[in-house]
Amino acid sequence: MKKYLFLFTFLLSFCFANEFKVASYNVQNLFDLKYDKTEYKQYIPNTKSNWNKNTYNTKIKNLAKVLKDLDANIIALQEIESIQVLKDLKKQLPRYRYTSLLKYKNGAVGLGFLSDIKILHNKKISVKFNNKIFRPIMETTFYYENIKFKIFNNHWPSKKAQESYRIKYAYTLLNRIKELPKDYDYIILGDLNSNYDEKQTLYLNKNLDDSLNITGINDILNTIKEDNTFINKTSIKTEEKRVHYNLWLELAYQERFSYKYRGRNTTPDNILLPYSLFDGKKISYINGSFKVFKPNYLYKNKKINNWKVKRGVHQNKGYSDHLPIIASFNVNAYKTEAQNVTSIKDLYKVNNINKPLIIKDAVVIYKNGKSAIIKQKNNRAIFVYNAKNLKEFYNYDLKIFSIESFHGLKEIKSLAIINEKNKLDNIDEYYLNNTKDLTNIKFQNEIIKGLKVTYKKRYAYFNKNRISIYFKNKELIPKDNTKLLLKKAHIGYFRQKPQLVIYKKSDFEILN
Repeated sequence: MKKYLFLFTFLLSFCFANEFKVASYNVQNLFDLKYDKTEYKQYIPNTKSNWNKNTYNTKIKNLAKVLKDLDANIIALQEIESIQVLKDLKKQLPRYRYTSLLKYKNGAVGLGFLSDIKILHNKKISVKFNNKIFRPIMETTFYYENIKFKIFNNHWPSKKAQESYRIKYAYTLLNRIKELPKDYDYIILGDLNSNYDEKQTLYLNKNLDDSLNITGINDILNTIKEDNTFINKTSIKTEEKRVHYNLWLELAYQERFSYKYRGRNTTPDNILLPYSLFDGKKISYINGSFKVFKPNYLYKNKKINNWKVKRGVHQNKGYSDHLPIIASFNVNAYKTEAQNVTSIKDLYKVNNINKPLIIKDAVVIYKNGKSAIIKQKNNRAIFVYNAKNLKEFYNYDLKIFSIESFHGLKEIKSLAIINEKNKLDNIDEYYLNNTKDLTNIKFQNEIIKGLKVTYKKRYAYFNKNRISIYFKNKELIPKDNTKLLLKKAHIGYFRQKPQLVIYKKSDFEILN
């Protein structure tokens, strides 16, 4: 028995021997206790701010716990002041033989690595401005299983600066990447201070958008295509230019966050991958391995347990205002993830389509121009972005080519008709009749029929409940306190918020 147990353990360790994990973590201003005159005010040591040996040791201890539990082979760090803090972390984490740091001489904080994989060398990629000092881009070359690969560690300007600053970082990084052979393995990661879907959100903030809605992360680093859809694991193989796949697309929309801004989920921390990590050569990404590290001591009750500074005074507790992100890689051939999809409900579990999926008996329960809502009987509904060839109330077998989330709304972007079947005379059973909790995510994309509401300040009130309501045509917006009969309303989703969507005048009736 012992002999077989030993053999099993050996084989198991062999299977995972070539796997390694890479993480990125903004540690929220990890300063040392040496006064360099570049510190932020509350991190000047031994002052009223309470940044002293005691608070410093607490923060080192707390962060070391996170890094130990994270259990990554390579950890990219942002917001570290000096090599001394890396050494102090390393004392508690002896597995990391290699450390490196990069920052500007007059900069407050920089970037660094802790690694148990050999670091060959570092290169500083400077991105400088006339009026401000930020951080360089850190290009570090690693050596693993006789393979060289690079990680570009980033900390772009925060959103106190306009998008043009982050565009300059993206251009500088892309120009360096273009110097590498196309099949060279590299990872872009760090705090880009950009959401993975920045293109969808930038225009909403006029103070940031000084670039005509051009974004560094999406448009310059090419994480989207010309039609503004995301690069996925299929399209990344066919694009000729340098494009990148953002690992946030691996997760369900509600799980996409590493930072909270005014309670809203945001994704400033990113991991971007080129085609070379999906080509089956040298290093490969392990499908489905990306995650946000959020044990209860880091994230609880929808709040991140950040390092506490109250009125400029350190409270000697907490960790960081960011959550770490982590992904796994190996030196085996890339494996395409299996997708067993036969229903619309299954589509909600899929974030990328590797090969066309077949959905049978999908009924068009609502049509508005080129868009539609389709649903299977006793199943879920989903929005179709380009449905010009679909006819309302008809039953179809469909081939699905691409699917995305637009501001959180799950939608089919591209499809083809396999078979147009019969037209249904009555589809009442396909409409939603449950009005108890329309904000439940499971009702996304349903069509609710015959709902009586009172409209007031962009909300629909009914049965002691309320839900945001959006009229596609602003001219249709009623006056406050108007009673409405919603003949047909789409339960949509916009920026983490459920809403009723009214597309046309015939969808509702004014009752008073």
